[in-house]
Amino acid sequence: MSRTIKVLLAEDQSMVREALAALLGLEADIEVVAQVARGDEVLRAAREHAVDVALLDIEMPGLTGIEAAARLHAELPAVKLVILTTFGRPGHLRSAMESGADAFLVKDAPAAQLAEAIRTVLTGERVIDPTLAAAALAEGANPLTDREREVLRAAADGSTNAELATPLHLSQGTVRNYLSTAIQKLAVRNRAEAARVAREKGWL
Repeated sequence: MSRTIKVLLAEDQSMVREALAALLGLEADIEVVAQVARGDEVLRAAREHAVDVALLDIEMPGLTGIEAAARLHAELPAVKLVILTTFGRPGHLRSAMESGADAFLVKDAPAAQLAEAIRTVLTGERVIDPTLAAAALAEGANPLTDREREVLRAAADGSTNAELATPLHLSQGTVRNYLSTAIQKLAVRNRAEAARVAREKGWL
């Protein structure tokens, strides 16, 4: 008899999490052994339950699924990582792959497809939703540097350059320069639009 695949499910919406767990529980060779609602609980749960595969929603409190994936990949490289998303943002696909993800799927994919993806990543192959892959190729690479993304993310709440400078360990002038460059790269009028566009594309 083949070994049961132990799965960790990380999703902050309890109804979605429970529905996914119930559907996967119908598969004879898959068992959801742990469920968490926060990204910062993923690593502990994966280690505690010795999971084979982690299913990670992107939008979670504590850490995003992509950030949680990066930590898991660094600490427990044997665990296979499947990123689930509601929104097929091309930038998220690139970020997920860079974080070490083995699969990237939309949440509304059929349960059978998700189960098959779990089995496939355990063979060492990657699984990527073809529509998202095509969109990512069409969109191109993220034009923002890591520092520009950091400053733009911090500025999204409307903080002034002076308020941003200290926590980012930058001068006000440097903050202004990073924001100005980001605005130019994204061809928008101001920092609020830049943050919105970058978030919509999955670049923040």
